[in-house]
Amino acid sequence: MSANDPLVLIIDDEPPIRKFLRATLAAHGYRINEAASGKDALIQAGMQPPDVVILDLGLPDVDGLDVTRQLREWTTVPIIVLSARGQETDKIAALDAGADDYLTKPFGVGELMARIRVALRHATTTVSSPDAAFRMGELEVDLSRRVVKRNDQEVRLTPIEYRLLATLIKHAGKVLTHSFLLKEVWGPAHEHDTPYLRVYMAQLRQKLEDDSSRPKYFLTESGVGYRLQDG
Repeated sequence: MSANDPLVLIIDDEPPIRKFLRATLAAHGYRINEAASGKDALIQAGMQPPDVVILDLGLPDVDGLDVTRQLREWTTVPIIVLSARGQETDKIAALDAGADDYLTKPFGVGELMARIRVALRHATTTVSSPDAAFRMGELEVDLSRRVVKRNDQEVRLTPIEYRLLATLIKHAGKVLTHSFLLKEVWGPAHEHDTPYLRVYMAQLRQKLEDDSSRPKYFLTESGVGYRLQDG
């Protein structure tokens, strides 16, 4: 284990879960800090900033949503929620509070490791700089020139389609709620106009996916929002 290995802060009040995560993450080359309460987690995050936070919502002192909001006041560290709360409303609340991802217990180790890798990759790179480009498979987007290509052929997007795509790219790998995307692309007055979003997402899939009925880039998180798959 090296001091350069990514540091994961596990926030969970259940010792068996912490033990399982500790062993699993250590086996994959991560350093680990642990906290059994929200208060302790906030102190640890301030004293030794982690590279990724894994957070259970059901903490004994402070609700995990409040922990997320407080962390977001001063850090952009990726926050992955692991929770037994599996309702869509719980997922939306966590994501709107600032979480980057959400897995429902029980979860697969492979999926958790993949989500951590995506979170770390986007924590160390930026696609918001003027000269940034996004590439994945046959899809290429030059954000400085506003040029979109698929299989090296330029694809014409409407202004709204492009804004939606650019927003998804900026947060690639992260689950974005319907309300977040609507506010970012159409403005605060439209945060409940989900049909707009569905229409334009369908248009993006039609133009940029090989098979719009089986998308591999623009993924639906049922009842919650969308994710631009990355890795």
